[in-house]
Amino acid sequence: MVEEVQKHSVHTLVFRSLKRTHDMFISDQANIPTPDEKSAEIRRRCKVKDEYGLVEHLPNPKQQKPRGSDEQAIGPYGEHNAWENGDPTVLGTHPFPSAPGVTLADGTMEQADPSMNGMQQIGGEYRTQQRLEAAGVQDIQQHAGAVERYAPPPPAQSKALVQVDKMKNQSLVPKKAPTMPKPSWHPPWKLYRVVSGHLGWVRCIAVEPGNQWFATGSADRVIKIWDLASGTLKLSLTGHISTVRGLAVSPRHPYLFSCGEDKQVKCWDLEYNKTIRHYHGHLSAIYGMDLHPTIDVLTTCSRDATARVWDMRTKACIFTLTGHTNTVAEVRCQAAEPQIVTGSHDCTIRLWDLAAGKSKVTLTNHKKSVRALTLHPTQYTFGSGSPDNLKQWKFPDGNFIQNMSGHNAIINSMAVNADNVLVSAGDNGSMHFWDWKSGYNFQRLQTTVQPGSIDSESGIFTVCFDHSGSRLLTAEADKTIKIYKEDDTATEESHPINWKPEILRKKRY
Repeated sequence: MVEEVQKHSVHTLVFRSLKRTHDMFISDQANIPTPDEKSAEIRRRCKVKDEYGLVEHLPNPKQQKPRGSDEQAIGPYGEHNAWENGDPTVLGTHPFPSAPGVTLADGTMEQADPSMNGMQQIGGEYRTQQRLEAAGVQDIQQHAGAVERYAPPPPAQSKALVQVDKMKNQSLVPKKAPTMPKPSWHPPWKLYRVVSGHLGWVRCIAVEPGNQWFATGSADRVIKIWDLASGTLKLSLTGHISTVRGLAVSPRHPYLFSCGEDKQVKCWDLEYNKTIRHYHGHLSAIYGMDLHPTIDVLTTCSRDATARVWDMRTKACIFTLTGHTNTVAEVRCQAAEPQIVTGSHDCTIRLWDLAAGKSKVTLTNHKKSVRALTLHPTQYTFGSGSPDNLKQWKFPDGNFIQNMSGHNAIINSMAVNADNVLVSAGDNGSMHFWDWKSGYNFQRLQTTVQPGSIDSESGIFTVCFDHSGSRLLTAEADKTIKIYKEDDTATEESHPINWKPEILRKKRY
C-alpha cells in the first residue's frame, strides 16, 4: 500500500527551505570572530608604510639644533640631516645636492639605504622653501622697502632658491582663460556671373597663370576654355571618353594637363590645341591632379588607392605612392618639404617625401573621408576638409593647429587666398567663408540652381580662386560655372562681424 504524500503550499515549502539553509550556516556565520590584535597591528603598519612611507621619518623641526651651531652635521641640503631613526645619510663637504652642473665632493659618503634618497629629496625641498619663506617674511617685516640684509647664498643654492621662487610666483598668478583671437574683417562675397555651356556636371576648374582664361572639365567629356573677364567660350577640346575629373595648366610651358574616369592622363599643347602625350599606369578612375611648382613633374591620384608621380617629358612613372587603403581623392604639390600631400577616403592625410617616394607622416585625426585639401599661398600651412570637421595643419610635420566646425556637409573642395579667406564647398550646394587665422565663419551662402534643374543638382564639386584672389569660381552639378567676387560697397560699419569673444573649448584632435 503506497503512503499518501502530504501536500503543502508553495509558501510553506519555501519557508522550510529557508529555515534549513539558515540552520546549516548559522553555526559558522553567526558567531563574530574575536579580534586579533597582532593582525590588526600588522595591517596598520602595512597601511602606514604604503601611504606615508616617504614622509614617515622626516625630521622634527623642534628637535633640531638651532641654526648656526658649529657642531651640527651639515648634510647635502645645508641642513641637519640626522634622522630620528639614526639611519645613515649622505655626508660630505658639498653644501647642496647633486644637480645639473653640481657634483658632490670626492670625500662624500653615500648612504647605506638607497631607498632614503626620495625621502631626503622631499625633506630638502620642503626645508628650502620654508627657509625662503622665513627669510623673506622676516626681511619684509624689519626692512620694508629696503635692500635685503642677509648674505646671498652660494651660487648653487641661489639658483635653487630662484627656481623655487619662480615656481611659487607662477602658481600664485591667476591664469587667464584662453580666448579666440578677434577675426579680421572680410567683405562679404556675392554672385556676379553664371557661365553655362557644358552638357554635364562640371567637375574641375584650372586658371591659367596669366589670369586671362580658365579651363573646365565636365561629365560631358569635353574640356572648355573660357575668357575670365567676360565669361565667353574660347575653345572646346575633345578626346576623353569619360568624365574629366582634373585639370592643371603649366606655368612654364604651353601645356594643359587633364585626367578623367577613363584612366587617362593627357597633355595638351595649347599652341596646336591637340594631345601630344599620354601617361599610362593607373588601374582605375583618376580623381585629381596637380603640377609641381618648380620641377617638371606631374602628380595624379586615383581610385586605385595610389598617387603617381610622372616625368612630364618622358611620360615615365617616377614613383607610385602606395600606402592609402582606399580612394585617393585629392593631391597637392608644393616646392618645400614635404612636397606632396594626399587626402583619401580611408580618412587619412599623408605627407610624402618626393625624393624617396615614401610617406613621411600619416595624419589620422579625421574620422570621415578627406576629399578636400588646400595649401595656403603665403604661409607654411594647409587645410583639409571632411564631413566631421575642417582642420588646419602646420608643415612640415603635420602639427594640428585648429578645428573649424559648422559646415555639416560632404566637403568636396576647399580654397584659400592670400587675404586669409578660406572657402569650403559642400555636396548640398552650401559654401562657408572662414577667416583663416581665427577660424571664424563670417559668411554662409547657398547656391541657386540653374532654371530647369532640380534641387538635387545644387552640389558644388570644385571651388578655385583666380591668381589675384579677388574672384572665386565654382563648378557645380547644375552644369554651370559661377563666379563670385567681394562686395565693393561693403564696409566694416555696414556689415559688422557678429562676433563675441568666447572661452576656447578643449581642442578635439
